[in-house]
Amino acid sequence: MRGQGTTKGGYGKNPAGQVLESVLHDSFCRIVPDKVYIGIGSNLGKKKENYLEALSRIAKIPNTKIIRESSLYESEPLGEAKHWYVNGAIEIETELKPEALLEKLKNIERAMGRKKARKRWDARIIDLDILLYHNLIVEKKNLKIPHPEMHKRRFVLVPLSEIGPQIIHPLLGMSISELMINLKDEKRVSVMRV
Repeated sequence: MRGQGTTKGGYGKNPAGQVLESVLHDSFCRIVPDKVYIGIGSNLGKKKENYLEALSRIAKIPNTKIIRESSLYESEPLGEAKHWYVNGAIEIETELKPEALLEKLKNIERAMGRKKARKRWDARIIDLDILLYHNLIVEKKNLKIPHPEMHKRRFVLVPLSEIGPQIIHPLLGMSISELMINLKDEKRVSVMRV
C-alpha cells in the first residue's frame, strides 16, 4: 500500500499505523565502545613502576576505559635479552579505531622513554601491544591484529587467560584457554610477588 513504511518529510507511518519520527535523541546516538586486549611489558629500569605508569597513562586516553587487569607476571626473556620482564594484560573499552589507538599507545611508549629497538628482542622500558581488537582482523604494514605472535607466547597467553579465557582468536577460531593447552613455549612465567 502506498505511503506505508515511508518517512516522507521526517514523519511517516509503519504498517502497524504507528507514527515514526526521524528525529534521534541523544540516548539513541551513543557509540558502542569496542573491547580491546592490550599486552604490557617492561624489562628495563623499575619494571613494576613502568608497568603501573603505563596503566595510568592508558586510563587517561580519551573515550577509553580499563575494564579488567591481569595480575603482574615475571617472565623469562626471549632471544638475546638478559633481563626478565614484568608482563600483564588488560581489557579496555574504547571508541578509538585501531590505528588511532595504536598511535596513542606509541605516544605513551615514547613519552616513557622507549627508544627504537636495534634488535627484535632488545630490552624495553615499556612495550604496549594491541593483542585483540573485538573480532577484527587487520593486516597493515604497521598494524596486525590479532597480534601475529600472541598464540605462541606464554607471557602473553598466561595473563590474557586470567582476564579472558573464553575470548576467541578470530583467525585460529580457538579460545585463549585452548591456545594455552596447545602452547609449545616453555619459557617460565610466574605471578609476581608483591
